[in-house]
Amino acid sequence: MSNIDMIRAAQSRLNGHARKTPLLSSPFLDDIAGRKIWVKAECLQHTGSFKFRGGWSAVSALSDIQRANGVIAFSSGNHAQGVALAAARHNTKAVIVMPSDAPKIKIENTRALGAEVVLFDRENQSRDDVAAEVNQNGKMTLIKPYDNEQVIAGQGTVGLEIAQQADENGIEQGEVLVCCGGGGLTSGIALALQDTAPNFTTRTCEPAEFDDVARSLMSGNIETNTRKSGSICDAIITPAPGEITFPIMQNLCGAGLVVSEDECLHAVALAYERLRIVVEPGGAAALAAALFHGDELNSENIIAVATGGNVDTDVFIQALQKFGAKS
Repeated sequence: MSNIDMIRAAQSRLNGHARKTPLLSSPFLDDIAGRKIWVKAECLQHTGSFKFRGGWSAVSALSDIQRANGVIAFSSGNHAQGVALAAARHNTKAVIVMPSDAPKIKIENTRALGAEVVLFDRENQSRDDVAAEVNQNGKMTLIKPYDNEQVIAGQGTVGLEIAQQADENGIEQGEVLVCCGGGGLTSGIALALQDTAPNFTTRTCEPAEFDDVARSLMSGNIETNTRKSGSICDAIITPAPGEITFPIMQNLCGAGLVVSEDECLHAVALAYERLRIVVEPGGAAALAAALFHGDELNSENIIAVATGGNVDTDVFIQALQKFGAKS
């Protein structure tokens, strides 16, 4: 089971390979939120997403024989790129199963990083079935995007950095808001903070109609989404929380937060205008919750994780045109 020792071991393997991303702030964002807001800019991580951490952690933990046989993963794009880059730097073959409606930039980047991309229709096909068909001989190691202990450990290094940076900035307690799909990053951060910064509460952030984790935390059972696609927050759209991640979140996380797509687009525009970072809509869900759902928050200090910046240009322009500052 994932634990703080695995997270610290992953941190050692990531040392010199992953970026320590900054903790940013802006008085303009504080004014909107009515409290102090800090943004952990994982959109500045290699491949534009925190997913590089989990990808490197998982690939670096494989045996020489496993790496020689290659790895396979399924992802809408950010996990795909993280695994692809980690595999390339370990001289390991990577096959990535991606939904055909994933943002073009994510599909193109994954191929450019040297991975073989297999597209599927997520409304009518199971990604697990497609991956199993590709890996018929069973020799390639499957690296799941969140239900993988080494992936969770790698994502948990974000939590170790948050604890250190919070201490450096004199933040003694607060809430850490995390954009959440299957829960790999959320559960990793929650485990890391439980050990290093127990006065912080981790909370999930999801788009409306794809709030399976929030509903699962409320009911105490794993809930699923009725829709499988159709959101601009593609980076955090999953069928249900993971079997490994959900018990961790159930034990360590506060109530889930749910935001609208427009709130995510608004957060994208504000992140660019006030912090000068590019964040994709799914990667802006935590910032959207921090800015626009203050009545559901319990702390004066909020740390929002900006999880990814791989946004298609037309979507980014849409956010700026709709919510950007008017001249």
